[in-house]
Amino acid sequence: MRILLLALVIATVTGFQPRSYVSRSPVAKPPTNTALRDAAADAFVPDMERRNIMNLILVSSAGATIAGLGGPFVAFFYPPGAGGGSAGTAAKDALGNDVTKAGWLATHNVGDHSLTQGLKGDATYLIVKEDKTIEEYGLNAVCTHLGCVVPWVASANKFMCPCHGSQYDFTGKVVRGPAPLSLALAHITYSDTDVITYTPWTETDFRTDLKPWWI
Repeated sequence: MRILLLALVIATVTGFQPRSYVSRSPVAKPPTNTALRDAAADAFVPDMERRNIMNLILVSSAGATIAGLGGPFVAFFYPPGAGGGSAGTAAKDALGNDVTKAGWLATHNVGDHSLTQGLKGDATYLIVKEDKTIEEYGLNAVCTHLGCVVPWVASANKFMCPCHGSQYDFTGKVVRGPAPLSLALAHITYSDTDVITYTPWTETDFRTDLKPWWI
């Protein structure tokens, strides 16, 4: 009996309870480093090759859009090209007929500057000189600023662009901007049937002593 009473006293003081009456909540163990590594391995991580392909697609799409928008804008400000090509092109009148030397001089007086269709279909001036012959070169009538057709103004002895005020002397050399370049030249030759033929001017521009900008 004394031993039993002593045991109860000790249990009361120490808070001891028999195992069968103690309810303990399970304590979760912290994840180990191995578990963390396994969880990270299970997560989806895009591989480098796939990311590079996606980046390439994105950059290409953006570049195509910029080029599509910017290309026409840049081309708008770039001087238009004149006629070119290696073969000669017969001059055409307003009705699309071949122009002959005899026929032209029969209907156009000294000092006349009239338009024909020249290389690449560009409007090109035929000029009748003081000696009643045709000038040895044709002048492309397309303004080198923004592409307007430049009329001849006899009273000023100049070609004067009505769009933005550019001016060219009687040889087509630019004398006033905003046009940056002179009018393009084309050689004039004659076929066996006297048809006036334009051929590309590829040598030095006699007005500027520079290489032709239009080739």
